[in-house]
Amino acid sequence: MVNKQAIRDAYGEALLALGGQNQDVVVLESDVGHSDKSILFGKAYPERYFNVGISEGNMAAMAAGFASAGKIPFINTFAVFMALRAGDPINSLIAHNHLNVKLAGTFSGLSAAYDGASHHALSDIAVMRSMPNMAVVSIADAVEAKKAVKAAAAYSGPVYLRISRAALPIIFSAGDPFSIGMGMQLTEGQDATILATGYMVYKALLAAENLKNIGISARVVNIHTIKPIDRELIIRCAKETGAIVTAEEHNVIGGLGSAAAEVLVKECPVPMDFVGVEDRFTESGEYEQLLEKYGLNVANIMSKVQKVLMRKKASDCH
Repeated sequence: MVNKQAIRDAYGEALLALGGQNQDVVVLESDVGHSDKSILFGKAYPERYFNVGISEGNMAAMAAGFASAGKIPFINTFAVFMALRAGDPINSLIAHNHLNVKLAGTFSGLSAAYDGASHHALSDIAVMRSMPNMAVVSIADAVEAKKAVKAAAAYSGPVYLRISRAALPIIFSAGDPFSIGMGMQLTEGQDATILATGYMVYKALLAAENLKNIGISARVVNIHTIKPIDRELIIRCAKETGAIVTAEEHNVIGGLGSAAAEVLVKECPVPMDFVGVEDRFTESGEYEQLLEKYGLNVANIMSKVQKVLMRKKASDCH
């Protein structure tokens, strides 16, 4: 049986631990502390915890003030509201001034599930990575969540942490390295590379196993940092395998796929395809059923790998 843990729980635990290690850490949340688990910090350190109510823009502006005074604020709300409701002060105050604010966007992707399309976050990576100075980290499991919180706190400047609501399979171990800006190759493979982020890392690993059974050797790489992206690793994988598929729980426009394509079109163009939500609004439903409906599954990753391999073969013939 696959071992799982909710990423939001791991995030709350990591924030609590960080509070005991660094007295400069303050936490703000927009009336979702029980949902995103920032309340764990609030119960332990109430003097450094602020529930601002449903006022995401004000929360971001307050965080800018805390950061200007030398504190390390973590602000917390659902990912869709972080990107779209708080986007103005995040851009004009936090990113523009390179302030040391950490933004935790929870319930990312489709993980809000039955809350419906208004709560699904499928454009947040695109919004956040378009802001100068903003680092963007998309978390794949609970172990990585704890590493990412610690790394974000130590990072100088604004960081967006993309955090799922869901209980996801544990992929990593405590000893695995984690560094903002550095990807991680998880499997060997010579025929194609799957660049994945978030929950799609696990699905990419399953797809690679299934592809192996039909004679296709697919490399899987975890790109947890969408910005600054690991250009050297992506270019190396393109040169060594000659074909790329990206997989993300996000719109195909503006996320990991777009970021990787921006690297490759300049440095090493190869046949490439994208697994993500195909530029549409989604609907309410059970999480795994939604992932299936919108093609965020093992079968679609396998299909896209097979398609890029056909293009790779065709290009080799000319």
